[in-house]
Amino acid sequence: MRIVTLILIMLLLLLQYPLWLGHGGWLRVWDLHRKVEAQQQINNQSEARNALLDAEVRDLKQGTDAIEERARSELGMIKSDEVYFQILDESASSVTAASEVSAAK
Repeated sequence: MRIVTLILIMLLLLLQYPLWLGHGGWLRVWDLHRKVEAQQQINNQSEARNALLDAEVRDLKQGTDAIEERARSELGMIKSDEVYFQILDESASSVTAASEVSAAK
């Protein structure tokens, strides 16, 4: 009876090996599932970035508002019929006034 039990246990272990440690075993499936989830997160981030870039490209191709906004903010450009006003802060104007007073002495 003891020999039959040992044979059955060995047979059970031989059947379980491919399930857990074989080529298509559970450990490999779990690892591949984890890699797929990580890649899906990367793909979602890339899709969001691509959507933003696509919207910006469409806006630049179709309208002049985006181009005008960039010219104003990045290059400091104004239209030919506009008047430019520069407003200084209180601290900047007091420093300028103090330097003018010291220069006058």
